[in-house]
Amino acid sequence: MKLDDLRSILLSERETGRLTPVAPDIFEKGHAELAAITKKVYAIDDPFSDDARALIDETLAIRETLQDIFAMRSRKILALTMMHAEGNYYDRDEVKRMIPPEKAMFDQITAAIEQCQEVLLHNAPHVTHAATAPLALYGEDEAAEDLPAEEPYDEDIGGDLPVPAAAPAVQKSPIVHPCALVRVLQDMESFMGVDGRIYTLSKGDIVTLPERNAAVLYERNIVLNINLCK
Repeated sequence: MKLDDLRSILLSERETGRLTPVAPDIFEKGHAELAAITKKVYAIDDPFSDDARALIDETLAIRETLQDIFAMRSRKILALTMMHAEGNYYDRDEVKRMIPPEKAMFDQITAAIEQCQEVLLHNAPHVTHAATAPLALYGEDEAAEDLPAEEPYDEDIGGDLPVPAAAPAVQKSPIVHPCALVRVLQDMESFMGVDGRIYTLSKGDIVTLPERNAAVLYERNIVLNINLCK
């Protein structure tokens, strides 16, 4: 999903008060494009070159456009929930134009409004439900872990067989980039570090930067290296 495609979708959303049809995976494709561009930035030897600057600007533009699309469509969905709750007419086809996460949001907000109406307008008893995590956030295997497992039964000896202890889960260690503490000697344009973060620095700032980026800036007399940290 290129930046021009996203901007075209945003323009269509702005031109009408109704939801426009979009691909169900529009946001997934947008994030895939961000990942592809970020990979190109990492491949550039000089992260402060014009090519790197152009790619970074494109990632910022894509993020901003995705946020604008989400905000505009969410406002329209919220308006639909109010019309539904008040019993006013609304175009059911707009509900069909929602992508799955938007439809889930619409259903949850609508249900919450109806429940609140019952309590406040019809004097129904207020029932507080314990917060539960949505099932969609867990896989079948993870959900099964919460249930007590039945121990195997040995018919020959009439007793339960010992169950071997499960091996502890191995957690993946996050990638840690060597870093340097530096003092910024002059204002500079935003850039993407090798850690994927966008840095916007001004003269006098004391910040921690990835060592590779700090080395380039030090060679150009843009920062003063204070010390290294691992």
